[in-house]
Amino acid sequence: MQGPSDFELSRRKLLLGTAASVAFSAVPPMANAQTPAVPAQAVAAEAVSMSKVSFSVNGEPRAVVLDTRTTLLDALREHLHLTGSKKGCDHGQCGACTVIVGGRRINSCLTLAVMHEGDSITTIEGFGTPDNLHPMQAAFIKHDGYQCGYCTPGQICSAIAVLDEIKAGIPSHVSADLDTPPQLTNAELRERMSGNICRCGAYSNIAEAITEVAGRQA
Repeated sequence: MQGPSDFELSRRKLLLGTAASVAFSAVPPMANAQTPAVPAQAVAAEAVSMSKVSFSVNGEPRAVVLDTRTTLLDALREHLHLTGSKKGCDHGQCGACTVIVGGRRINSCLTLAVMHEGDSITTIEGFGTPDNLHPMQAAFIKHDGYQCGYCTPGQICSAIAVLDEIKAGIPSHVSADLDTPPQLTNAELRERMSGNICRCGAYSNIAEAITEVAGRQA
């Protein structure tokens, strides 16, 4: 015959056993829960999307197969080996990567290469050679419009585009009258070139070079 102590002990064992059984049944079998490990390289490879893009660069047809995330700047520098355009800030703030696309200057670090299918692109390499300089390149040399030279390709591309913009009558933020064709005033020049930073501070020399070329064209 069981006494009260024997009954309490059996009751305690029963409760503990039941709790353990419930907890075990709530956990899925590890063999079924696990999935085969996939190497990180394989996951990355599957995530990459490649695309062929064709455009004209400095008058020459070019076609490259790129990761769709490749910027136009990296396509020019890393794939086409046109290293004149520089990567400065990589955020569109310094202008060192300026190129001309379809007659308009852009920051090539802020646009994807695949967005320019069929476009005509001109980099600093397309404006002149050491033996046959573009007038703007010659003026930069004459007026010492550079020091370290890192920003110079973007400065020259922008300077050439600025004169074309004014010639086309495109206003800027400082143009007082939208009905009157803009002139190359000091305010217009500084506003239009404000997106190109020269960390060496050769701004006055750059302005002199642009003004000389504008005078020749006039």
